[in-house]
Amino acid sequence: MPGSIRDRVAIVGMGCTRFGELWDKGPSDLIVEAVDEACKDAGLEIKDIQAAWGGTLFSGSGGRSVSEPLRLQYIPITRVENACGSGHDAVRNASYAVAAGIYDVALAVGFEKLKDEGTSGLPGMDNRTHTHAVATMPGMFAMMATRYFDRYGLTPQEGKTMLAKISVKSHRNGSLNPKAHLKNVLTLERVLNAPIIAWPLGLFDCCGVSDGAAAAIITRADMAGNFRSDPVYIKALQICTSPTSGRITSEYDYTHVEEAYRAGIAAYAEAGVREPRKEISMAEVHDCFSITEAVTMEDLQFSDRGRVKEDIDAGMFNLEGELPVQPDGGLKCFGHPIGASGIRMLYELYLQLQGRAGPRQIEDPKLGLAHNMGHEPYAPTVSVCILGLK
Repeated sequence: MPGSIRDRVAIVGMGCTRFGELWDKGPSDLIVEAVDEACKDAGLEIKDIQAAWGGTLFSGSGGRSVSEPLRLQYIPITRVENACGSGHDAVRNASYAVAAGIYDVALAVGFEKLKDEGTSGLPGMDNRTHTHAVATMPGMFAMMATRYFDRYGLTPQEGKTMLAKISVKSHRNGSLNPKAHLKNVLTLERVLNAPIIAWPLGLFDCCGVSDGAAAAIITRADMAGNFRSDPVYIKALQICTSPTSGRITSEYDYTHVEEAYRAGIAAYAEAGVREPRKEISMAEVHDCFSITEAVTMEDLQFSDRGRVKEDIDAGMFNLEGELPVQPDGGLKCFGHPIGASGIRMLYELYLQLQGRAGPRQIEDPKLGLAHNMGHEPYAPTVSVCILGLK
């Protein structure tokens, strides 16, 4: 495929902090912790890194956000910001630079320190204006949920139960993960009876706000074996950005995200995937709300349009199912420190492919997919990354 990085670069080391309310740590502490784990995992020293990209939305100011805590001297370091896809974009920039032959070893690190802002939600949301009548993130995704229920003939109880099963599944997975923020096992009854945030989305349908960082060390494919016997290769990394079509057209149906569908198609073409439902072994998707995960299953062609409820009821996306989704607990259990989330997703796929995921381990995974959606459901930037072994 022209312009493809498929199997041209490999991830040879990764690190990830615990996500949570990390009041005793700043962005620099999180960066150092994640990168230190990644370097030890790859068996190299910080001085071996030739270039770095740092993904963050709110917590950095230029390359110095990464160079100062890591004491990286006189190498190119770039801050990357692409909303919730900032981490994936940092990996993409590092991967393309290595694939181009400019560098042999590059670092991508995603980080965010949100809890110190002193306000609930994301910074600046209290001043946000929007062309739709509903301005909050829960409100916008609630509109997606009610429209989905109506379009596909789900009663309010059927729809809410479908969404609740997603949250129960993810929290069960997250309870097995020592780095997750929220590790409570939930019952269906508790999720259904939780306080409503924006109907039909209740407390457990929404992801939280966290601090965290994650890092990846990327090298040329022909060098990967020098670092470890089980490197993980990037099969595809595609980003699709909207021309704000959800805002300017009355034809938008509010039950899918076109950019996710198109980013998936591009990633599958790059990776050589013809039947996503059968060939993808596991997925980490942008489950900022339970309805987002449900719709994404259809956008990524894991479920037919309007049929995701059947797959959820059948347990297809459970840890022991045919296509586990959020094996680490997802945004539901990690929260969403924006710049860190994309690389955190890759960290889980990396461990799973190497058979190092402990009690969450999926049997014999071949390909893992990570999906991020930034900005909002009506005008998003979506990234889709596929990882696999050689």
